[in-house]
Amino acid sequence: MSRSEGIAHVTAQQGSEAVTTIVLADDHAVVRSGLRMLLDNEPDFEVVAEAGDLESAQRYVRGHHPRVLVLDLNMPGGSSLEAIPHIREQAPDTQIVVLTMQQEPAFARRALGAGAIGYVLKEAADDELVEAVRRASAGESYLNPRLGARLASEPPPGPPDDLSAREVDVLRLIALGYTNAEIADQLYLSVRTVETHRAHIQQKLSLSTRAELVGYALRRGLINSDDGK
Repeated sequence: MSRSEGIAHVTAQQGSEAVTTIVLADDHAVVRSGLRMLLDNEPDFEVVAEAGDLESAQRYVRGHHPRVLVLDLNMPGGSSLEAIPHIREQAPDTQIVVLTMQQEPAFARRALGAGAIGYVLKEAADDELVEAVRRASAGESYLNPRLGARLASEPPPGPPDDLSAREVDVLRLIALGYTNAEIADQLYLSVRTVETHRAHIQQKLSLSTRAELVGYALRRGLINSDDGK
């Protein structure tokens, strides 16, 4: 790793405390200023760059390798929803938290399906953004609770992609953070059988990480944003 990459890598060290590096992307300078003050007020956060358009956001992610990108859905220069998979491909260690005024569940489904790990409404940013960024830094998902409740109340959008009923059970527990051994205990299966189910699930869905599986489970209404062990 080069010196510049090392300086701006996933986390920096400030004293003995790990710092979460953040690129902040919103097309309104006043909004960015307020969000930066909110984030910089956290001792373990560091905003390393601000972007006012989608092209700049992608360039800063490539250059700074932040742990978290806070991304507005409505950005000049293209579709943020379409850009999310490309950003994740170019910077797989960067987690994406969407910050938006869009309150329709369909937008949350699309964003999570595209590869975002968090979805925060701007009207609730003061209360939720810090938690969402902190969870994203740890590889954990965050969905605005009101939107999560709406998603949970709607029927799953379509068939479960050829998953069996048992695979759906396993997927739900994976998304809730259970280990293979804990899933085996919950479903009265062997660990080897759970591992086989997990491999089949990942193959059928073309998903490889737990964050991706969580996003899928949220979109399909298999879990709520506030579910937990």
